Amino acid sequence: MSLSTSAFDSEDLKQFDEPANLLKALSHPIRLCIVRGLMRKKKCNVSYMQECLGLPQSTVSQHLQKLRSAGIVATERNGLEVNYVLADQRIEQIVPILFGEEKCES
Repeated sequence: MSLSTSAFDSEDLKQFDEPANLLKALSHPIRLCIVRGLMRKKKCNVSYMQECLGLPQSTVSQHLQKLRSAGIVATERNGLEVNYVLADQRIEQIVPILFGEEKCES
């Protein structure tokens, strides 16, 4: 069986950069947990995540920064409070597939 050259598009490998970076950002257990939690809760602050995860605030913030850099999460400011929300709707499709779920339930 010969491979069709059209099956692998080496002409434009740049098109794979953004999806690969998205998957890299999701590829850590803590970040995946944060994203899944945001899918369920819709928005929350670092203190709440820190309590739930049982991790230092600095660790949670570092993971959130990676997710933010990848465009997966964004912040919403309400006075002094900063909440995180999902910013990329593809995540709503990807994460449930990884866990074999129909959807993330609240």
